[in-house]
Amino acid sequence: MSMPGRPLTGLTVLVVEDSRFASEAVRLLCLRSGARIRRADCLRSAARHLQTYRPAVVIVDLGLPDGDGAELIRQIARTEPRVPVILGMSGDPDKESSALDAGADGFLGKPVESLAMFQQLILGALPPESQPSFPRALPDDVIAPDTSALRDDLAHVAEILATAENTAAIDYIARFLAGVARSAHDAPLEDAAAALARDHEAGNALATDLARISGMVQDRLAAVGEI
Repeated sequence: MSMPGRPLTGLTVLVVEDSRFASEAVRLLCLRSGARIRRADCLRSAARHLQTYRPAVVIVDLGLPDGDGAELIRQIARTEPRVPVILGMSGDPDKESSALDAGADGFLGKPVESLAMFQQLILGALPPESQPSFPRALPDDVIAPDTSALRDDLAHVAEILATAENTAAIDYIARFLAGVARSAHDAPLEDAAAALARDHEAGNALATDLARISGMVQDRLAAVGEI
């Protein structure tokens, strides 16, 4: 039975997200709400989880390293019995329509940090019989993940930058870094990721963009104690 302060008690949430920083934010929100959490960092890992467990809520990032999160949402939405709540998630607000068109019940925009918004979105999508019957006050808590998760994401980007050789790697760097930057409220880094994406799409030379991003990532790693 759920409690007023933990309205998601008894629910299991599967978050499909390759960013440790974003995953940690969802973990903290679940912890404060009473829900259990499982994490998959790619489509392949998500498929293994879904073959073994039946979560009440699945949260899918739209940009995953091995494919399109919207396609996973589409697959889950068509599977019977249907997962009660399917949410899309992205640092790009324009991705909301892709998530909803694929069958998601709602959309989480990064940064994911408002406890009230998180609880409201899930509770509002649950079947009526699964919703709490008691009145509850909306919490005004804002979740702040530990910087160790941000450090892991930045180190991941630095590693990919060191070996990026093809179009897929550049696409992934731009998308992943934009989401991490938005989650961390780092506007200059988000702008740099957006510039990389624009230049790549336009077919422009990327050496300057990549050098700029590499320097910014190393600066931020130094600031959080990596080097």
